[in-house]
Amino acid sequence: MANRFMLNETSYHGHGAIANVVPEIKSRGFKNVLVCTDASLIKFGVSSKVTSLLDEANIAYTVYSDIKPNPTIENVLGGVEAAKACHADCIVAIGGGSSMDTAKAIGIIITNPEFADVRSLEGVAPTTKPCLPIIAVATTAGTAAEVTINYVITDVEKKRKFVCVDPHDMPVVAIVDPDMMASMPKGLTASTGMDALTHAIEGYITRGAWEMSDMFHIKAIEIISKNLRAAVANDPDGREGMALGQYIAGMGFSNVGLGIDHAMAHTLSAYYDVPHGVACAMLLPIAMEFNAEVSGEKYRDIARVMGVKDVDSMSQEQYRKAAIDAVKQLSVDVGIPTKCEAIKEEDLDSLASDALKDACYPGNPREATKEQVLEMFRRLM
Repeated sequence: MANRFMLNETSYHGHGAIANVVPEIKSRGFKNVLVCTDASLIKFGVSSKVTSLLDEANIAYTVYSDIKPNPTIENVLGGVEAAKACHADCIVAIGGGSSMDTAKAIGIIITNPEFADVRSLEGVAPTTKPCLPIIAVATTAGTAAEVTINYVITDVEKKRKFVCVDPHDMPVVAIVDPDMMASMPKGLTASTGMDALTHAIEGYITRGAWEMSDMFHIKAIEIISKNLRAAVANDPDGREGMALGQYIAGMGFSNVGLGIDHAMAHTLSAYYDVPHGVACAMLLPIAMEFNAEVSGEKYRDIARVMGVKDVDSMSQEQYRKAAIDAVKQLSVDVGIPTKCEAIKEEDLDSLASDALKDACYPGNPREATKEQVLEMFRRLM
């Protein structure tokens, strides 16, 4: 069977990359833009760095900002109505995963109206048309939503997150400008950065991993490990390194999938509104320990690029532990908690059941029983 690999048509990287938003809009003939962003980015003047360029170019746009950190079905439906009202022919998504995930769902429904029920997009939806063209401007270094074919929506009524995987939702243009990330607070920089590391490590060991995805993932682990601490300290070079590292991770995992860490993290966020990156980071060492026995020599590679010395002289048990310890230390160094006090004993059975139903779980390299997932959740309590 052939391995498929999908990436953006065009991507721009580095300081000042947002200057390419207007030329891309004009060259593609777009006239009415829906700007998807969130209220906090508007409040702190981040979104205006892009909208001011649209103003200067006299490009018509409408702002839609009713987007929560874990975007809901209602957020998507509101955006669909906003897109229809302004006759949008493209979307400029400014933000992290929340804005971009919302934009993807809006764009898909506009061009595939038979999927107006947002829940019908769960899993691999059989859409037939590319979504409304999206120009994705990243403001966080973590989700890599600007280069992935995935998005996640929260079903508040059913207390669950659902993952949508659709090649038709890929942004046509990605703008990865570290200057757009400079205002991220320490906690968000840390959590999104650990989300990116989770993408890279899970993608490296997932069932679908192969040589091309391995190339991206191992390099992403190296770049993230070298730059996350500095990025949290708001060092410009660290910010730039993280902007690149998280994008490279996205290039890989979007094409091969993830695993049990993300399946469990989605569930934690749906039940307790735990920030996605924090959930991923808390679970990463636990998931790595669970998957160690089926990882071959890949944990040796992970330990090496994370800066562990003398890994080639270590036994298999030693280098696997070294890789996990390196992840734990990085997480602690950037201020990620190790426990999730929100978890309730009475929710554990449902948490485990929902995690095993999550679209990310089938990519895990090791099968898990419900009891094993329960025990992993308990380790966070």
